Amino acid sequence: MKKIEYKWIALSCTSLGALFSVLSGSTLIIALPVIMKDLHATMNIIMWTVMIYMLILTILVPSIGRVADMIGRKKLFIWGFIVFTIGSVLCGLSTSGWQLLLFRFVQSVGGALLVANSTPIVTDAFPKKELGMALGINGMVISVASVIGPILGGAFIHMGWRYIFFINIPIGLIGTIWAGIQLKELNVLPEKQKFDWSGAITFTSGMTSLLLALTFGAFYGWSKIYVAVLFVVAIIFLVLFLFVENKVRQPMLDLNLFKTRILAFAYSSNLLNGIARGAVVFLLVFYFQGIKSIDPVMSGILLAPFALSMMIMAPISGWLSDRYGSRELSSIGLFISAIGLLGMVRISASTSVLELSAWMFISGLGSGMFFSPNTSAIMGAVPVERRGIAAGVRTMMNNTGNLISIALSMAIISSSIDFKAMQGLFSGTQMGSEGIAVNHFISGLRMAFTISFFISILAAFISYLRGPQPKWEKEIVSQSNGLSKR
Repeated sequence: MKKIEYKWIALSCTSLGALFSVLSGSTLIIALPVIMKDLHATMNIIMWTVMIYMLILTILVPSIGRVADMIGRKKLFIWGFIVFTIGSVLCGLSTSGWQLLLFRFVQSVGGALLVANSTPIVTDAFPKKELGMALGINGMVISVASVIGPILGGAFIHMGWRYIFFINIPIGLIGTIWAGIQLKELNVLPEKQKFDWSGAITFTSGMTSLLLALTFGAFYGWSKIYVAVLFVVAIIFLVLFLFVENKVRQPMLDLNLFKTRILAFAYSSNLLNGIARGAVVFLLVFYFQGIKSIDPVMSGILLAPFALSMMIMAPISGWLSDRYGSRELSSIGLFISAIGLLGMVRISASTSVLELSAWMFISGLGSGMFFSPNTSAIMGAVPVERRGIAAGVRTMMNNTGNLISIALSMAIISSSIDFKAMQGLFSGTQMGSEGIAVNHFISGLRMAFTISFFISILAAFISYLRGPQPKWEKEIVSQSNGLSKR
């Protein structure tokens, strides 16, 4: 029997981690109304059990990526499985909304450890000519988790919502053992490295303030004084962060990542794609439940065309990028995604679910065509000792874009829906248009999709502007069959 190459073993570990982290979130959304009722939790607590995951990933992943570059990826990845599993057990045992929120925070830290190290592990294991395909397979697994999550969530509602978290226990144990036995550190770790605490503290403080300002503004109103204060605090800390990073010898975030053209434009297009796409699913859930009066489980299933088309396209586009490059594929993908968004601009109260599914499928195809090549371009353009932070910045950009998208969209449609109705739709406790000014709400949706369309076009243009591969002063190249320095 032929021995399985290490690169496929590494991909199996990261794919299991991706399935582990994404499946938990996609199943949880469907069960929120049941959880809120069973734990006698407030709407705010339930909402934050969802938002805390995205916030923690966005804030922690860059710092974790830097630590991984210093001490190795395997240890942190395994700890991701362990912490996520512990968090899942505690979430399943929660007896109050506050406990669930606290334990979701623990789970989020585990998710950040998994996400921050997944892409670098794959990049270390695969040669550049196969990297796009490998990342595409990882993307396909994420899409599968997004498709089956709402279905499993609906089933777990009848079995008991705690199974949403308990199902993670066997997956976590298998993932921990498999990664512990099979993963290797392929690279020579740099010596005499120091963690940039000043940079990490200023960055974390600034990003936390910014993301909280966006979240509070979107859900509680932009006129609140604490929202303005948070924006001011964010600006102060982020400016201080840039000052610190330009002074220290071993920065937490290497600003040279933004000085090379291919990386600057790849990151920018990733951020813009997040802004364009981040709130689409969020808005359609409101539309299906509020305008179409469709229950939460079926609403989740109706969103499957997004993930299905991404599942199909992600590995194909990754394979194509290995052969023909990422520039054209990424740009075309964003343009196709824009076409799907343009179709949604025509949305009305009478739009058929079939028509919306077609536009969702097209938009998902474009996203699947964009993500794998764009990620491959980023990871292939940095030296091995910067892969952790490069992957962390990519995740940060995407998640920040998603949060900005939700904030912008909520600002647009909030005038057409009262706060009680918005909370009910978000948690799934309301089905129907009570508390919604339907015509105004539809106008807001159209405006949101129009803005998303133009941002996608801009992202496609910026993606196409990327230049040649950067040349770093020092680069250590690692392959599974040996080590060489250049």
